[in-house]
Amino acid sequence: MSRTPSPATRPGGSGPLRAPSFAVISGAEVRETLRGREKHIVELVETTYRLHGAGDSVNPPSYFLRFPDRPADRIIALPASLGGPMQVDGLKWISSFPGNVQAGIPRASAVLLLNDHATGYPFACLESSIISATRTAASAALAADWLSRGRSRPTRVGFFGTGLIARYIHAFLTGTGWTFDAIGVHDVSADSVAGFRGHLEQTATARAGEITVHERPEDLIRSSDLVVFATVAGRPHVTDPSWFAHHPLVLHVSLRDLAPEILLASANFVDDVEHCLKADTSPHLAEQLTGNRDFLDGTLYDVMTGQVRPPADRPVVFSPFGLGVLDLAVGKYVYDEVTLAGQLHLIDDFFHELRRYG
Repeated sequence: MSRTPSPATRPGGSGPLRAPSFAVISGAEVRETLRGREKHIVELVETTYRLHGAGDSVNPPSYFLRFPDRPADRIIALPASLGGPMQVDGLKWISSFPGNVQAGIPRASAVLLLNDHATGYPFACLESSIISATRTAASAALAADWLSRGRSRPTRVGFFGTGLIARYIHAFLTGTGWTFDAIGVHDVSADSVAGFRGHLEQTATARAGEITVHERPEDLIRSSDLVVFATVAGRPHVTDPSWFAHHPLVLHVSLRDLAPEILLASANFVDDVEHCLKADTSPHLAEQLTGNRDFLDGTLYDVMTGQVRPPADRPVVFSPFGLGVLDLAVGKYVYDEVTLAGQLHLIDDFFHELRRYG
């Protein structure tokens, strides 16, 4: 069923409090809503980072559900609340089961629940693996832009890990004006490399002659001035700081690829200090090794507000934990756009016991 909810039930709306309608938005609807809007989503993510940096958000620690008999698998809950013009609360519930890939289905699956800011009632459930990949890629593209200012803009990009996130990051980089003279790829899976290369060859910004598959991680890193880590690594596997002697910009999206020694030889930026220095991420390991946080140069918000300027004489590493407020911002945008299009699918009588005494 499709209809527009009463304004009184929308977050930020006026009128008497009442339980909102409940909507379900599919992955197909999410994808269609976000298609081709890379620039707008990057701007939305920047606005969200600025709201978070100014304190207009609540973003508590993520909660990890782990399994003693399946140490590679996990499900993560990211609760958050976002103020400003968005005024929405919610929760992302995202699983990571690496073994899915061998079965032919994606590693990650997710849903996003949006809650009414006035009543606390959930008003929408969205398929969120696409939202999660989108906000991750938009954050990476935003960081690449800000952290390359004052440095030579990278023209050779290397993708270390060639799954869904790598594909989305490539789409957001090219969709926001980046062009590359060379694209390098490396992955432990030959099938993933072949699939990603095929994707690159089909894009307007990449020709087959510009794409190089690197068998050795060292070759990929040394030949790239922008390195994107998008793996499922659970512990550091890149350990030699000399591979980064050419001072590349590193988007350390998967958070656990780099040994602490590499971070200690680099300028380090994160999206949120407290979130990034947990759960044995590479920055967390660096803190444990040194006993302090002096190796951190600042946050992306610090760079955007001019408080810190990335150096040109060291590698620059961006390690984003991935904030729940970003999922809220993108999810609320999708909800609003689907509503305006008159395509919102509502579940009648989802909330049933609404009278206190029956």
